[in-house]
Amino acid sequence: LGLDMEELEEIEEDAGLGNGGLGRLAACFLDSMATLGLAAYGYGIRYEYGIFNQKIRDGWQVEEADDWLRHGNPWEKARPEYMLPVHFYGRVEHTATGAKWVDTQVVLALPYDTPVPGYMNNTVNTMRLWSARAPNDFNLRDFNVGDYIQAVLDRNLAENISRVLYPNDNFFEGKELRLKQEYFVVAATLQDIIRRFKASKFGSTDSVRTVFDSFPDQVAIQLNDTHPAMAIPELMRIFVDIEKLPWNKAWDITKQTFAYTNHTVLPEALERWPVALMEKLLPRHLQIIYEINQRHLDHIASLFPNDVDRLRRMSLIEEGGTKRINMAHLCIVGSHAVNGVAKIHSEIVKTQVFKDFAALEPEKFQNKTNGITPRRWLLLCNPGLAELIAEKIGEDYVRDLSQLTKLHEFVDDDLFIREVAKVKQENKVKFALYLEKEYKVKINPSSMFDVHVKRIHEYKRQLMNCLHIITMYNRIRRDPAKLFVPRTVIIGGKAAPGYHMAKMIIKLINAVAQVVNNDPVVGSKLRVIFLENYRVSLAEKVIPATDLSEQISTAGTEASGTGNMKFMLNGALTIGTMDGANVEMAEEAGEENLFIFGMRVEDVTELDRKGYNAQEYYDQLPELKQAIDQIKSGFFSPKEPDLFKDVVNMLFHHDRFKVFADYEAYVKCQEKVSELYLNSKAWTKMVIRNIAAAGKFSSDRTIKEYARDIWHVEPSDLKIPPPNEPRDAAEDKTPNGTAA
Repeated sequence: LGLDMEELEEIEEDAGLGNGGLGRLAACFLDSMATLGLAAYGYGIRYEYGIFNQKIRDGWQVEEADDWLRHGNPWEKARPEYMLPVHFYGRVEHTATGAKWVDTQVVLALPYDTPVPGYMNNTVNTMRLWSARAPNDFNLRDFNVGDYIQAVLDRNLAENISRVLYPNDNFFEGKELRLKQEYFVVAATLQDIIRRFKASKFGSTDSVRTVFDSFPDQVAIQLNDTHPAMAIPELMRIFVDIEKLPWNKAWDITKQTFAYTNHTVLPEALERWPVALMEKLLPRHLQIIYEINQRHLDHIASLFPNDVDRLRRMSLIEEGGTKRINMAHLCIVGSHAVNGVAKIHSEIVKTQVFKDFAALEPEKFQNKTNGITPRRWLLLCNPGLAELIAEKIGEDYVRDLSQLTKLHEFVDDDLFIREVAKVKQENKVKFALYLEKEYKVKINPSSMFDVHVKRIHEYKRQLMNCLHIITMYNRIRRDPAKLFVPRTVIIGGKAAPGYHMAKMIIKLINAVAQVVNNDPVVGSKLRVIFLENYRVSLAEKVIPATDLSEQISTAGTEASGTGNMKFMLNGALTIGTMDGANVEMAEEAGEENLFIFGMRVEDVTELDRKGYNAQEYYDQLPELKQAIDQIKSGFFSPKEPDLFKDVVNMLFHHDRFKVFADYEAYVKCQEKVSELYLNSKAWTKMVIRNIAAAGKFSSDRTIKEYARDIWHVEPSDLKIPPPNEPRDAAEDKTPNGTAA
């Protein structure tokens, strides 16, 4: 057709239907499930507007709507034949035959299917995303005869449910529309699953009492955080109110069906829905939650008589002020398995956040360390490196990433070392050209590319990186003749629109960049770039070009992280704290092959116990004091000297993430990074050791663990014959069981 493939790929919009790691993890999981031949579906919402596009104007983040469907989406197929009703509001009638939810408002859920192909195995799974549609009689069936025009315009109210993604990462905002979204996806999906179950040969219609006995054997539902927690009361409602199962049987089946993955321990991120809102929107579900809670608390009381504080701690309902429903507690009680997403995180989940629940049922709690798909995050984004690896160890590693350990044999191979360095250099040059073309900034491709890309959040400590930049700048100015290892510091990521501090951090980084990049004394030694509109398609460009990956969250705050794994696989070295999956990366590669610094979880706990005093660090560390004084005095904002007073005030008086406490260790560790970078060969050898140790972090490994330990399905490496060949060969070997 005379079209350039690369040009075509540039035109396609990202499907930005998630916020950060959570949505991207789901995408990797879909790729792995298809590649492993699991009969699995990914369900979600087809947002009309995804995560906002970020523009930087005068150093500030400005949001623009992400109209990603403007030119249509060729990969999706609408399936109106599977459209389903979802109910809201109304009231509950208690009749002789049980509870009835009546006088509800109905919204239709229209599914759109996107194929998810496995890697070279002719398996294609489905991602089904629901779009909200108003029924045709919407606002017209009631005595609202007069205003036909207004009634049709009001259809928007129903269809707003799938209009826009809430852009908060690791933060709970208890808005009615958000709860509607959560119930909408859950109600449509459960109807879909039950329809499929009843249509299959498993749903034998012998007697109503036993139709659903085999349900947990045929269906596994994994709750990706608490956002779909309403699936638990909804499945109970279907079983008890509609299918007329006895409560205990319904509850047993429900628990066996669900498993819950916890993705964060930050208290502000935990979903706690006001009871009053639930009562208005989903009155029957509130009753069911109360019943679940009553039985749960009766059980606790029988085990721990007179321990009222334990009952309070473990209740699904939080009293005091506005009554709220703790959705994590609902998920734990309503699931047969609960997991964290890295060893250290799963430990914190068990011993701190949900310790009362773990004491009760220790066998329920597991770890499933996150992973990434090597198809997108190596083959697709870094073909040069992927090809180089294949030349050395063959192509099988793409489906079995543990084979990367074979690269250890070549860690001293001079030719291989040079080739790895060459691929990295080519990627850096390519990215430098992209930056020049798109953002009109010239950078030195031989400088160290120091990259910090992720959502902007205080716990991820982009501020600490910023303080290091200022420190490097001050050192260059103090002694311009002294050897300085050239760096290009690249920071990127979106701030939630309502998160004031995160937006101030972006402004500060840009203000610092303005000063550093225009100081003739600095020259090309130090460049600071804020990467606008960080998203998957940009990650695919910047990650292969990175030398140093910044993973510097306060120990105990980043549940896992997955960007850390992408950088490791693509030949970057990591500077990081002992947090999330960094711990396991260091375990796999050897701690001496990562730049690990700073407080461990125990140190943070100890510092909390004795009380963190930021002033102490400021007084004792002259370079820290200088940097803070510059921010405070308006050195980086001469026209508005007190622009950053909120940031400085936070750092001194309410910094939950203890930036100053790790500053000194961080700066010292960065000196070791620069020192090693001077020795290109030693640096590249360390890179090779990291790549060779990255095999554990394939999402294929993660999914095998979910399949065996939680879903109880067997991965199948049977290659389905292509459509042009007869199917008989594989027909009788189809594995039983589906994961939904």
